Amino acid sequence: MRTAEIRRRFLDFFAERGHTVVPSAPLPTPDPTLLFVNAGMVPFKPYLTGEAPAPWPRATSVQKCVRTLDIEEVGRTTRHGSFFQMSGNFSFGDYFKEEAVTLAWELSTTAAGDGGYGLDPDRIWVTVHHSDDETRALWRRVAGLPDERIVARGDEDNFWSMGVPGPCGPCSELYYDRGPALGRAGGPAVDEDRYMEFWNLVFMQYERG
Repeated sequence: MRTAEIRRRFLDFFAERGHTVVPSAPLPTPDPTLLFVNAGMVPFKPYLTGEAPAPWPRATSVQKCVRTLDIEEVGRTTRHGSFFQMSGNFSFGDYFKEEAVTLAWELSTTAAGDGGYGLDPDRIWVTVHHSDDETRALWRRVAGLPDERIVARGDEDNFWSMGVPGPCGPCSELYYDRGPALGRAGGPAVDEDRYMEFWNLVFMQYERG
């Protein structure tokens, strides 16, 4: 599946589920704490912080981003880049953890012929913040994931922020096991080359001052 098709399927999936498709914002941002947009949520920051009313209850976008935080890894792995497009779905007080988990699982595992990405559910692992028992329980109930494929991690790996003042919170990441030829068994805490991250659900329930 080519990049353009991945992008189209993402936007179509969320548009069909009540999300307004919002075009990518320009890379230079009016946010005084940033030079360039570094995450898909940046254009929505005023709505997430309550500085302005959101024009829609749900939105989806594929946002152009520049990020240099891990620039030393660019070119050394297949999973780091300085310029990329970030697909995202956003709720402004409309839904939270349960529907976010449900939607991510549905798009990831629905057959390609039915509009999904067709990923094998038996090869998907997830991580959760070590304090987030609610999301752990949701992955068990919604996706039927066994405990051994739900990995608890700390703030460094599973608490997301912009790197500057703004919305932040615990996150739950989805990983795909690409097979033993690419690394060691044991999940994303053991080998993040074999277990490739492909989605990050950020629950922006806090604001960093």
